[in-house]
Amino acid sequence: MTENSFLAEVKDAVTPRATLLALGVVALQLLFIASYVGALHNPKPKDVPFGVVAPQAAAQQAVTRLEQLPGSPLDPRAVADAATARKQILNRDIDGALIIDPAGTTDTLLVASGGGTVLATALETLTATLEKAEQRTVRTIDVAPASPQDFDGLSSFYVVVGWCVGGYLCASILAISTGARPANPRRAVIRLVVMALVSIVGGLGGAVIVGPILDALPGSVMAFWGLGALVTFAVGAATLALQGIFGIIGIGLAILLVVIAGNPSAGGAFPLPMLPPFWKAIGPALPPGAGTWVARSIAYFKGNDTTGALLVLSAWSAAGIAVTLGAAGLRKKRVAD
Repeated sequence: MTENSFLAEVKDAVTPRATLLALGVVALQLLFIASYVGALHNPKPKDVPFGVVAPQAAAQQAVTRLEQLPGSPLDPRAVADAATARKQILNRDIDGALIIDPAGTTDTLLVASGGGTVLATALETLTATLEKAEQRTVRTIDVAPASPQDFDGLSSFYVVVGWCVGGYLCASILAISTGARPANPRRAVIRLVVMALVSIVGGLGGAVIVGPILDALPGSVMAFWGLGALVTFAVGAATLALQGIFGIIGIGLAILLVVIAGNPSAGGAFPLPMLPPFWKAIGPALPPGAGTWVARSIAYFKGNDTTGALLVLSAWSAAGIAVTLGAAGLRKKRVAD
């Protein structure tokens, strides 16, 4: 085979479009590495919402001392009493609280491992070190303990990741099988209906697996079912929308949003207060982060503080529907013209 014929074969086998897609894959690969390693390589608590219970003067002194810790690991605030501190933890307003005993040398630390075992452990270690320096001791009470079957509190995160995977894979299959862009609004509606049916089935399946089958998470199966359907549909609708605008490249953009940006910033492996600022900021606005927050609230915090995260997921769903239908309508109009 001559050199010219070999080059011709290469050009025929690897089209310019394929070359661009391959370069896109390399870019996603490098972004994946940068995002995951950047978010998770050196977790440290930063501005963790933290309560202090003590008589007024002692409380203010303790808050001032905690505010001045190197690296600002805590965002302390005085809390009226132990019952209020416990309530604020269960409402997910704070992640822990130190109850100072002015009459003795043993204080009490309240944590919630259901919100992330790593964070609870970090608060225990930090508090024990501070108390030892003051020649005091601390005992820990876990007011929202993670299930013994939920190692490191990761089950909430992994079930949400599974729902997200189902969402963008289903949307991608619809694109690969019949074209990335639906031919008209009717086809777009059909894809959205299929996506909704898959979301309902996948949501139920995930809820049953983590609940009755594996007993990994406590909480209502119905609540998890609803969350799973919403997460799956939000990701699927967003993927359909991106495909409607960008074609097959939309699949890569969905992976960028959900997998590369969303998963490491979700607060799964390390809760949000332990992530670097960029990932901490974007996590709650993306489906994996919003879904993980709600899943943990359902499992361990009596369903508290879920409104914001559910609105985020609903917004992704609504935007996905609107953009998918709008892109299909514009395409039909262009074809007609």
